[in-house]
Amino acid sequence: MKKLTLLSTFFLIIYAGFSQTSTGKNNAPTYISNPVIPEFTVYKAPDSTLFTNKNLHKKKPTLIIVFSPECGHCQHVTNLLLNDINHFKNTQILMTTWLPYNEMISFYNNYKISRYPQITMAWDKADFFLPYYHVQSFPMLIAYDKKGKLIRAFDGNVKMETIWKAIEDAD
Repeated sequence: MKKLTLLSTFFLIIYAGFSQTSTGKNNAPTYISNPVIPEFTVYKAPDSTLFTNKNLHKKKPTLIIVFSPECGHCQHVTNLLLNDINHFKNTQILMTTWLPYNEMISFYNNYKISRYPQITMAWDKADFFLPYYHVQSFPMLIAYDKKGKLIRAFDGNVKMETIWKAIEDAD
């Protein structure tokens, strides 16, 4: 009887584990199955004003960057972006982080983001972007065309030329 109970418990655990595994399309991140700019609410720097997807300009490409202010790769990519900003003059850029607001503000001030009108930096207080984009490495950059349709997502260190060419090619 003891062996039967142990065997039953073992199979119940195995069954429960497999029932939690999703397959196929359900396993894809949400942004793949819904390839348009999502509804979101964040708080933008420097004044903590509310910013939503409705504040984005229509008919302009969008680049969303999910970053960590303390991440070396994020700092490197930000430097690359700012050095190549002329290629993004017609692209609206939303840089968002879930980390504390004061860390974001330090990053904002350090990189003088206020000098770049096409960049909005914002705090994702609700932690929306991490699970939505299934972020595995930082920064994650997601490009959308001027109709708000997904072009492509990029993880980690990426050449800015690769991103702005993808955006240009989508036009």
